[in-house]
Amino acid sequence: MPSLRLAMSQFDPSVGDIAHNSEQVVRWTGRAVERGARLVAFPEMALTGYPVEDLALRTSFVEASRAALPELAERLAAEGLGEVPVVLGYLGRSQHASAKLGRPAGSPQNCAAVLHRGRVVTRFAKHHLPNYGVFDEFRHFVPGDQLVVVRLDGVDVALAICEDIWQDGGRVSAAREIEAGLLLVINGSPYERDKDDQRLDLVRRRAAEAGCTLAYLNMVGAQDELVFDGDSLVVDAAGRVLARAPQFEESLVVLDLELPAASSDHTDGLLLSDGLHLVRAELGGTEVEPPAEPLTSPIAPRLADEAEVYAALVCGTRAYVRKNGFTSVLIGLSGGIDSALVAAVAVDAIGAENVHGVSMPSRYSSQHSRDDAAEMARRTGLHLRTVPIAPMFDAYMDALGLTGLAEENLQSRLRGTLLMAISNQEGHLVLAPGNKSELAVGYSTLYGDSVGAYGPIKDVYKSLVFRLARWRNEAAAELGQTPPIPENTILKPPSAELRPGQVDADSLPDYDLLDAVLAAYIEGDQGRDTIVARGFEAAVVDRVVRLVDTAEYKRRQYPPGPKVSPKNFGRDRRLPITNGWRRG
Repeated sequence: MPSLRLAMSQFDPSVGDIAHNSEQVVRWTGRAVERGARLVAFPEMALTGYPVEDLALRTSFVEASRAALPELAERLAAEGLGEVPVVLGYLGRSQHASAKLGRPAGSPQNCAAVLHRGRVVTRFAKHHLPNYGVFDEFRHFVPGDQLVVVRLDGVDVALAICEDIWQDGGRVSAAREIEAGLLLVINGSPYERDKDDQRLDLVRRRAAEAGCTLAYLNMVGAQDELVFDGDSLVVDAAGRVLARAPQFEESLVVLDLELPAASSDHTDGLLLSDGLHLVRAELGGTEVEPPAEPLTSPIAPRLADEAEVYAALVCGTRAYVRKNGFTSVLIGLSGGIDSALVAAVAVDAIGAENVHGVSMPSRYSSQHSRDDAAEMARRTGLHLRTVPIAPMFDAYMDALGLTGLAEENLQSRLRGTLLMAISNQEGHLVLAPGNKSELAVGYSTLYGDSVGAYGPIKDVYKSLVFRLARWRNEAAAELGQTPPIPENTILKPPSAELRPGQVDADSLPDYDLLDAVLAAYIEGDQGRDTIVARGFEAAVVDRVVRLVDTAEYKRRQYPPGPKVSPKNFGRDRRLPITNGWRRG
C-alpha cells in the first residue's frame, strides 16, 4: 500500500484577524514542509477564526475571507510551499439558492478549501450544521451538498468538517461508498469535561463506518466563552490510535500513513448518501512506497480531570486577556477560596508580574483573610495593594442610614467601584471571582463582586473550586514549587464577611448538596418532582429551584467566562428573565 505523510496543524486562530491567521498558516505550513509533509491540514474556519457568530452576516467580512483565500494560495507558492496541498477552513458564500431553507444564493457558508500550486483547487461547505448547545449554525450558514475527494500520491482523501462526523450518515457513509483511503476532518470542537473520551469513541466508530483511517484535526485556544482543547486524533479503521496531540497546546502532528491505493473510478457528480454529490480533484503525485522507518507521532497522555479543567481555565483566561489587547489583570483579593483560585489561574495564564490584586478590608474583614491575601501574593509574586473601604462605607452610611442586606451589599459595591476605578486609571482587565454555585442561586451582588470583564470560574461549581485549589497546590508540590494557595484559604469556612461571623452556610445548603441539586436542575434539565424522586429533600429542592429561577436577571449581567461544563450560563442555557413558570 502507498504511504502518505500527513501534517495536522493544531493551532490557535483569532476571530476576525484574517491577516494574522494567514501568517500562521504560512508559518505552520513551512514547519510541515520541513518535516516532509505531503498534505497539510488546518482547523475549521482557520482563516477567519471560529465561531464568527454574526460576523458571518457582514458582507464585508465574508468578502474579505473569500479574497484572502487565493491571496494565501499565491503567497504559499511564492514562499516555496505551493507544491504541498493545504486544507483549511474559511467563511464563504453559496453559489445556489436553498429553496428548502428559503435562503438566497450568496448566503454565508462554513467552508473549507484546498490550496495547491498557487491556486484554490476546490472548495466545499459543511454539510451538517449544528444547532444545539453553543451552536447556532442554522442562523448563520446554509449547508453544502458535496463530498470532495482529492487524489494525492495515488490515495483518495475524502474531506469533511466537524459536525459532518457527529451526525450519522452524510460524508462518513459517502466516504465508504467511494472507497476513500483517508477521511480527513477539520474541526472547531469546543472543550467540555470528558469530551476527549467522547471524541475518541466517536472517531473510532466513524472510522469503522467509513472503512478507512480517519484523521480528526481540532483547533486549540479560546474565543470568548469557548475553549478549544486540541486533542487531534488519527485512528485506523480497526480503531487503533495512530497519533494523538496534546490538550491545550499548539502542536504539529506529522506521521506516515500506510493507506490503500485509489481504485475507485466514480466520476464527478455521482449522487451519494444524504444527497451528496461527488467532486473530485486531482493533485498529482505518484504512489510512494512506505519508508523503511515510517515517521510516527506520539500519543500524548491525557490530563486527569482536575488538571484538564484547570488547563481549560488558564487557556480561556489567557486568550481573553491577550486577544482583547490587555497585558495585565486586576483581582479583588479577599483571602477567600474563589479569588485565590482566580488569582492562581491568572498567574499561570499571563505571569505573576501581570497580575494585580487589591485587598479591600471593611470593619468585618477578619485578620486571617487579610493575612491569607498577603500570603497568596507572597507565594505567587503577584502585586498586592491594600485599600480599606471603611472610610467610604462610613460616608455612605452617614448619608443613607442603610441596614441589613442593603448595608452588606454596599460593601461589595464599594469594592466593585474601586476595582473599576483602578482599571480605568491603570488599564488592567478586571477578573470577576464568582463561581457557578453562587451565580446559580444569585448569591452575588450586582455591581459588586460581579463587576469585571471576564469570570474565569463562572462555570465551576464551588465543590469543584475546592478540588481545583487542592489539585493546583499538589501539582506545585510535586514539582518542588511553592503551592500558590494558602492552606488556610482552603480549610476555612467560605464567607463573604459582610457582617459579623457570617459564613455561606448561613444562607445556602452545604455546597456538596447544593451542587448535586444544581447539576440535576441545570445540566440535567430535571424538574422539581424528578429531583425529589431521586431522594433529595423536597424543602431543599424547592428552595434551590426558586433561587435559581429568580436569579436569571443577575446572571444575564455577569461577564463571560470559560465553558467547562456541558451546560454553561450564557451560550448553553438561555431562559427568559421574565418567567412565570415556577414548577421546576
